[in-house]
Amino acid sequence: HSIGNLVKFGRTVGPLLRLRWRPKREQQQLSGSVKVPQGPGIAGYSLLAIPVATFALGTWQVRRRRWKLQLIDDLAKKTTMPVIEFPENLSELDGMEYRRVRVTGTFDHQREMYVGPRSRIEPRDGSAEASRKRSGGLISNPGPTGHLVITPFKLKDRSLTILVNRGWIPKTHKRSQGQIENQVELVGVVRKTEKRPPLGSKKPSNGHFWHYKDVGQMADACGAAPILLDADSESTVEGGPIGGQTIVTLRNEHLSYIVTWYSLSAATAFLWYHKYIRRRPLM
Repeated sequence: HSIGNLVKFGRTVGPLLRLRWRPKREQQQLSGSVKVPQGPGIAGYSLLAIPVATFALGTWQVRRRRWKLQLIDDLAKKTTMPVIEFPENLSELDGMEYRRVRVTGTFDHQREMYVGPRSRIEPRDGSAEASRKRSGGLISNPGPTGHLVITPFKLKDRSLTILVNRGWIPKTHKRSQGQIENQVELVGVVRKTEKRPPLGSKKPSNGHFWHYKDVGQMADACGAAPILLDADSESTVEGGPIGGQTIVTLRNEHLSYIVTWYSLSAATAFLWYHKYIRRRPLM
């Protein structure tokens, strides 16, 4: 009789014990096989600042490029504005770059100087669109190589001598040709000093040949005022320099900056996503 009671007790308590311990074993198995996801943490969010910052810099360069292209267009359009007389007050020239002015006087060919080597600019290359593209560094338009002729120009009825860029000549050009001895009227574009090229010398190779248009130094060398005009194409005479060598030039490297910053943003965002979101190694 007692044995029967023990069997009955075992049948009753056994299932209860199994129900009591089963969740604990399952919990131990679950906790040993599953990892609870964690967030990126302070380090992860700090690294996220890299793609965000580079994206912002790329967007800023987009705006800068739009502004620069508009500025180039505005300056190029000045070359097509109506011609005005050379101002009596020379301080007005400070805000007149790329404006066309009319002057009358005589050339001093004995003190002319040369800037080069330079490629010849065709008339169509001086348009606003061509200037905008070239300043952006998107195209190149190589042409024959030669020099620009910079000649002192004594103004009529004024004790003032300025510099006039008469235009382009090939290397083999003989300067006995195209030298105007009489008084002449011409239209020129107001220009300023060029920036020295990275590899260019500050001083001329000799007294007549210069690497870039340093208006101040060139004016001192020939005793003229530091004022430079680019003669237009209408000033060209047979056998003389080819005028109309004006083109708007502004440094505009924003497109390369845009590509650089956006590429960095995309690359770092991709790496961050794989490390902290997908949590998979790249290799």
